[in-house]
Amino acid sequence: MIPQSQYICSECGKRYEILPEIMLCPDCSKKQQPNEPLRGILEVEYSPLPGLRPGDYLPVEPRFFPQLPVGNTPLWKTAISGTHRELYIKDDSRNLSASFKDRASLLVAAFAIRHGISEVAVASTGNAGSSMAAIAAASGLKSTIFLPEKAPRAKMIQALQYGARLITVDGNYDKAFDLSLEYSDKYGVLSRNTAYNPLTIEGKKSAAIELFQQMESLPDYIFVPCGDGVILGGMYKGFRDLLRYGFTERIPLLVAVQAEGSAAIFNALRDGKFHPVRSHTLADSIAVDVPRGGYYALQQLQRYGGRAITVTDTAILIAQKKLSGATGLFAEPAAAAVYAGYEKIRAELPENARIVLLITGSGLKDIDSAVKELKFPKKALSKIGELA
Repeated sequence: MIPQSQYICSECGKRYEILPEIMLCPDCSKKQQPNEPLRGILEVEYSPLPGLRPGDYLPVEPRFFPQLPVGNTPLWKTAISGTHRELYIKDDSRNLSASFKDRASLLVAAFAIRHGISEVAVASTGNAGSSMAAIAAASGLKSTIFLPEKAPRAKMIQALQYGARLITVDGNYDKAFDLSLEYSDKYGVLSRNTAYNPLTIEGKKSAAIELFQQMESLPDYIFVPCGDGVILGGMYKGFRDLLRYGFTERIPLLVAVQAEGSAAIFNALRDGKFHPVRSHTLADSIAVDVPRGGYYALQQLQRYGGRAITVTDTAILIAQKKLSGATGLFAEPAAAAVYAGYEKIRAELPENARIVLLITGSGLKDIDSAVKELKFPKKALSKIGELA
C-alpha cells in the first residue's frame, strides 16, 4: 500500500493531481521570465498512513519499479589525515550508471511504466542523460538525450552503449534544456528534465532517507554539489518528509558547494535575487548558466538556514586527487567539489560534528579533467636498472 499523494506548488500552495501532463504549476509558470529559474516547481505531498516506513512515501506503487541496483549506496567513515573524526562519505558513484542521477531516473521510469509511456527525453550535461539511458534500457523504454556537444565523451559513450538516441546541441546545458522541452511537447514524450519534472526531486530525496537509516540518526552537516539545485532540493525534501511524518525532529545543515565559475545559487543566497551567469568550470555536472531549480533551492536554503560556498577549479582538482589517494574513491570533479568545500570551511565546524560528503559521480566519467593533476611516466621502462 502507498499513501495517497498529490502535487503541491512550492510557490502558491495549489494542489494538483499527479498526471503525466502536469509538470509545473499552471498558474505560477505563467510568470516565467527569460533567463530565470523555473517558476511553479511542484512537490509531492502525502496523506500519512500508520505503519509506513520512510521509504514507503513514494507516488508510484512498488510493482512498477524495475529491479535495479539503484540506491542503498555505501556510507563509510573516512580516515583522512587532519579531518574531523566523524567525516563520512556517501558514495553514489556505486549506482547503476555510476551517478546519483539514477535515483531520479528510476522513479521517472516507474512512472512511465505505470502510465504506459514508452519514451523519456532529458537534457543533461552528461550524468542525467547516461543515467536515464541506462535505466530506460533496463526498463524496456526508449530514451532521447540532449547534450551539449562539449559534454565529456565518456558520458556520451555511456548513453550510446545503453542504446539511447543521442542529440548533441550547439550550445550549453540551458540550450539543451529548451530543445528537449520542445521535443517532448511536439512528440508527446515524457520529460525527465531536472526540476521541471517533479519526480526528479522526489527520486533524489531517497538519499536523505538512506542517510537517516544508515546513521540511525542524522548528521550535523551535509556537503552537497550544486548546479541546478535539484539534488540540494531533493535532499531537503527527504529530510522534510522525515520531519513531517514523525521520523525525526530536525533537519541537518546543508552546505551547497558550487564551482566559482558557476555560482548562481551562491550569488542569489548572498544577494537575495538571481543574476544571469556565464558558466566556466571544468566541473561540467554543476555547470549551468540558469539553475532551473534555483528558486526552489534558494527557498530551502533560506528557510532552513543552509549555506552556500564556492570553490575554484584548482581546488576541485586538488581535492579530487587527495580524495582518491586517501580513500580509494575516484570522484568526478563536481563530486570532488564537496571535499574542496569541506576543506575550505572545516576550521569553522565544531570538532565533534558529524559530517557527510555526498559523492555524486565516478571520476571515470571525465578522465580528461583528472589528467590535469597527474604526472605520467616520461618513458617506458625496459629493465629495473633504469629506475631513477
